[in-house]
This record gives sequence, structure tokens and C-alpha cells, in this order.
Amino acid sequence: MKGAFYLLRLEEVNPDNWRLGLHIKESQKEYVSDAMHLLARAYAYREDRSRAAIIYDNDTAIGMALYYDCNDLNAYVLSQFFIDERYQGKGYGLAATVRILDDMRKDGKFKKVILCYIEGNDAARFLYEKCGFRQTGDRDGKEIVMQLDL
Repeated sequence: MKGAFYLLRLEEVNPDNWRLGLHIKESQKEYVSDAMHLLARAYAYREDRSRAAIIYDNDTAIGMALYYDCNDLNAYVLSQFFIDERYQGKGYGLAATVRILDDMRKDGKFKKVILCYIEGNDAARFLYEKCGFRQTGDRDGKEIVMQLDL
């Protein structure tokens, strides 16, 4: 984490925080969903215990994440995740991913996490590999599937 140690917290998206103006870089738009798409997906997966969260460093909102249950795969799905463009390159991505995985471990319903990244998004691949995710060999079009055993 570039020598930094962050104590991040996740706060459920609610009527007071859903319009915080978090943005992704223009160059990332082909790889990463923005806040509105994240919220739409959270709604679509609400029956699967979807959790849309704002990622905070103290009182500063730095990003958003979404995960939900996938009973068919007996796994959590880390569906959407981004760090606001103003806070990228500071180690927040790794710290936030670790924090999200800790929440999943505490929840304890499943013992694995599945995610996809879009081919060509090397930053995401490196981040997820650093957290222990490995490619499964499965693909969905341009999306490459990764898994982590908790």
C-alpha cells in the first residue's frame, strides 16, 4: 500500500450518501461501472443480499463497492468496485479490497469469492492477484473470471 496503512470503513448506501459525486477516470469507463450503474445493479440483486457500500477513509468518501450472494456458485460475487479518480494511486484499492473481503469472512455464509474483470484492465488484474485471487479459466466474453477462497 505504498507505505500507507488505512483504516477504511464501509457504509451502506443510503438516502444521505448516495449522491456524493464519486467518479471514475474517463480512461476507465470501458472497464469500470460508475456509481449509477453500481446502484442499479445493487437494486437488481436485492433478493441476493446485495450490499452497495460507500468506502470511507475517516470521513472522506473515496469509492464504492457492491457484492452479493450467489447461491448457485456457493460464493459471494464482488460485482462492482471503484476508487474515485481523486484518490487513485494511493493504495486505497488494495486497502478497500482487503476491507471488503474481511466483511465477507465475518459474514461467513460462503467460503469463496468470485469476480470478473474486463480483459485489458491490467490494474484490476494486478490488484486482485495481490489479494490472492486466481483466474479460473472461465470467461464471459471479454470478462475474465477470478476466484478467491476465503
